[in-house]
Amino acid sequence: MTPSKDPLQVDLPAPEPEHCPGPESETAGSGDACQGCPNQAICTAQAAKGPDPDLDVITTRLSKIDHKILVLSGKGGVGKSTFTSMLAWAIAADEDVEVGVMDLDICGPSLPKMLGAEGESIHQSNSGWSPVYVGDNLGLMSISFMLPDEDSAVIWRGAKKNGLIKQFLKDVNWGDGLDYMIVDTPPGTSDEHLSVTTYMKQVGIDGALIVTTPQEVALLDVRKEIDFCRKAGINILGVVENMSGFVCPNCKHESQIFKPTTGGGKQLCEDLNIKFLGSVPLDPRIGRACDAGQCFFDSYPDSPAATAILDVVDALRDEVELSLKKMSFN
Repeated sequence: MTPSKDPLQVDLPAPEPEHCPGPESETAGSGDACQGCPNQAICTAQAAKGPDPDLDVITTRLSKIDHKILVLSGKGGVGKSTFTSMLAWAIAADEDVEVGVMDLDICGPSLPKMLGAEGESIHQSNSGWSPVYVGDNLGLMSISFMLPDEDSAVIWRGAKKNGLIKQFLKDVNWGDGLDYMIVDTPPGTSDEHLSVTTYMKQVGIDGALIVTTPQEVALLDVRKEIDFCRKAGINILGVVENMSGFVCPNCKHESQIFKPTTGGGKQLCEDLNIKFLGSVPLDPRIGRACDAGQCFFDSYPDSPAATAILDVVDALRDEVELSLKKMSFN
């Protein structure tokens, strides 16, 4: 199954520049990144056509979802998708809570394997695309379900990525609604991030969970991610420090493998006045559970990492509720 062509999707003759707002954006052709771009005239003409009518459809579809959380990381390899799967399993442990996961890592979709849905396919009906359910109350949508095989590469320019993201937001039928929708994004601040924030602007995003590791090379990119959120008007729910030490499964001794040379995620949060949600130690059994598509908490409930992740999830949910109260008060 391949996504149908978006009627408002624009074929651009030249690659988009860095920080391109996208031809579907309200600032298409007039942003700072547009100056001198070969696509400027086309994007300006596209913006003159008026607002995208699909935004109202997206707003109607997503308005049934209580909480929408973006999972971000400035750098690849920090365990963002792994933590997304842990977050989904943890919240869905409450049978009264409906959870949906949207995998927007279009070029490297890994959540189907981590959540045990590898090889599944989605179905289309008059009500839209049906997500794949890995549990009674846990659904997943990913481009992986549309690929001919697991080794197929997705080699797309930005406009085609934007079209798929719009379809995911507009056409996926989550039933009567969700309590939580968790959106896993690729590393960086590129097309996927700009698209999802633009399309979800009207319906609102509760906030972003930012994943980092302790070393400074990861924190450098996390600072850029934080800057992106502030410029895009996305509330930052907090930062979680992943791979924070290694706990031996046998003796329970903890070692600092990635030593925080500048204070790690906690110091970063203090410097930038952001909530620090907690630290999660390395446990090789997390990788084992993800490779097998199993719930880590069910398989290894005695792991210190399991306790740490559940503490982070509790802190995150508290921040979501606090942000909702602030919005209601304002």
